[in-house]
Amino acid sequence: MSARIVPPLAAVEWERAWQRDAIEQVILVDNNDQVSGVAGKLDAHRDGLLHRAFSILIFNTHGELLLQRRADGKYHFAQCWSNTCCGHPRPDELTAIAARRRLKEEFGISAPLTERAQLVYRAEDMDSGLIEHEYLHIFYGVYTDDPQPDPSEIGAWRWMKLSTIQRALQLHPYWFTPWFHLLIDKITTEHQLEPAF
Repeated sequence: MSARIVPPLAAVEWERAWQRDAIEQVILVDNNDQVSGVAGKLDAHRDGLLHRAFSILIFNTHGELLLQRRADGKYHFAQCWSNTCCGHPRPDELTAIAARRRLKEEFGISAPLTERAQLVYRAEDMDSGLIEHEYLHIFYGVYTDDPQPDPSEIGAWRWMKLSTIQRALQLHPYWFTPWFHLLIDKITTEHQLEPAF
């Protein structure tokens, strides 16, 4: 299946999305995921502060992974292809609850999620100068319908087989977010990624 394009937002709607990002806070952690404080989301990404985050991988019943192309107006790694959904728990919010909340907000999907792995990574976006430095909790789920993407987050989406993803990562590495490379490598190496149907 080819990518499905999401109609872009009007300028005034982008302004609202940027204002929302400006007031969001993230949980700062150490290398063991122990809480060390709180920071503004944009401040944490500007200064490269290690913070708690999650990535979600949603499969359909054909074993295809739901990918998103990040929206043009995203504050970093805009227009890159990545996993289904990413986000940050808010202060005093459990990571699993935040993951379900964000999946619903970004893609309109309600699905059971299971945490499968964790990793710490750091990646700088050369275009924006912002830095992802995350203690990442990796969640997995299954969903069978078409998603309802939020255009402030997602510019396009598609279902793709793992073998095709791995080829694309090798042939066109800069089409994808840096954490997606790590995510696919870690999950395929350490776990059985595709669900048994």
